[in-house]
Amino acid sequence: MDNITHTVVGLGVGELLQRSLPPEPDGLRTRTRRRLLLSACALASNVPDLDILLAGRLPDPLGYLLNHRGHTHTLLYALPQALALAILLWLCWPAARALLRASRPARWGLAASIVAGLGLHLLLDYTNSYGLHPFYPFDGRWFYGDMVFIVEPLYWIAFGAPLAMMLATRRARVAALAAPVCALLYFTARGYLGGASCAALLGAGLLLGAAQQRAGARGRAALLLAFGLCGTYVAGQGIASHVGGERLRATLRRLDPAARVVDVAMTAYPSQPLCWNFVSVESDEAAGSYRMRRGVTSLAPDWLAPLACPRRLVDGGAMVSLDAASVEMAQVTDSLQALRRLQRDDCHVNAWLRFARAPALSLATGEASDYRFAITPRGNFTTLHFGALRGRACPRDVPGWDDPRADLLAAPAQAALAAGQSGAPPAATAH
Repeated sequence: MDNITHTVVGLGVGELLQRSLPPEPDGLRTRTRRRLLLSACALASNVPDLDILLAGRLPDPLGYLLNHRGHTHTLLYALPQALALAILLWLCWPAARALLRASRPARWGLAASIVAGLGLHLLLDYTNSYGLHPFYPFDGRWFYGDMVFIVEPLYWIAFGAPLAMMLATRRARVAALAAPVCALLYFTARGYLGGASCAALLGAGLLLGAAQQRAGARGRAALLLAFGLCGTYVAGQGIASHVGGERLRATLRRLDPAARVVDVAMTAYPSQPLCWNFVSVESDEAAGSYRMRRGVTSLAPDWLAPLACPRRLVDGGAMVSLDAASVEMAQVTDSLQALRRLQRDDCHVNAWLRFARAPALSLATGEASDYRFAITPRGNFTTLHFGALRGRACPRDVPGWDDPRADLLAAPAQAALAAGQSGAPPAATAH
C-alpha cells in the first residue's frame, strides 16, 4: 500500500488504543501518552518500507524488485524492527521515557501500538497483487491477496474523517478534511476513480465525521465503525476476486482446453468492487509455450460493462471479448524452453525470476518484464535488460525467495519427481 494509507491507518489504530486504555491521572501525562501511541503506531506502520534503502545493493531493477517487500516484510524480522523503534523512542523522547517508567498502561499501549503498526503494514501489503513472503526463511513463497488496489482511498476517508474531527480548532479540522476531499475530486476528474465511487466515499466520510462528533473526546464508535467498514470492504473484495478469478479460469479452459491455467492475477480498481484487471498465465507443455492475457472483467456485466472501469487505469488494447463479462486487451505467447534456458544459464534472469509472477520475454531486444505492470503510468518498472547485462558479473546477495513461476520453470518430469518426494502436488505459488 502507499505510505499515506499506512500512516493514516497507523494514526487511527494509535488513537483507538489510546481511548481504550485507562486514563492517566493528569492531563499532561494523558497528552504525552496520546502523542506517544499515535507516533509509535504511525512510525511502525511505515518502518518496513525502509527496505527501499537496500535497493542499491543490486543493479536496476533487481534492487527494488527483490529488496522492497523483502526481509523487513517478514514476521521474523518484525521483532528487531519493533525493538529498534521502542529503543529509539525511549532514547529520543525524555517525556515519554518518564511516562513509561511511571505508567503501566502507557507501556502496554506502546507495545500494542508497535505490534499493531507492523502487523497492519504486512496485512495491508498482502491484500494487493504485488505480494510478499511473510514466513521467510521458513517459507520463501510469495503470497498474493489480489483484493485491494495498491492505492485505496477508502482508508484515507475511513480513518482520516474521524481523525480530522478530533483536531482542536475549526481551521485545522477544515484543512484536514479538505485534503482527502480534494484528492478524491482530483482523481475522479483525471479518470483514476469512478464518479459513483467518489460519491460513495464522500458519503462515508460525512457519516464517519458525524459519528466522531457525536462520540466526543473519549468515544471510540467512529474508529470502530471505520475498522468495520474497511474490514467488510476487504472481505467483500476477497470474495469478488475469488469469484471473478474462478469464472475467468473456467472461460480460459473453455477457450483452450489443451492449455493449463497456471494463474490468474486479479488487480482491483480503487473503490470499485465490480470491476477488475486481470493477467492470466496459461501453459501448453505439448506446444512448448505459455501464454499470458491481460484484460478487464466485470462482476456485474448486465449493468456494468467492463469498459466502465476507471478510464485512466484501463489498457486501451484490442478489446477481444472472452465472455459476456470479460474483454482481453492484449496477450503474449513465449517459449517455455527459452524461459527455462534463461533461468538456467543467465544469472541476472535467474535473480529476476524470483520476483516475476507473469514473466514476459522479448528475445529480440533482450528484455524481460512482468506482464502485471505493463501499463503503469511510469512504464513497466520491472523490465530487465538482460541482453545488455551479458558478460557482466552475476548479482550478489540475491534474496532466497522462491520463484513465483516455479510451475513454469520446472519441466513436467521434474515437477512430478519433486511432488512425489514431498508428498504434495506440484508447487503453486499464487495465493
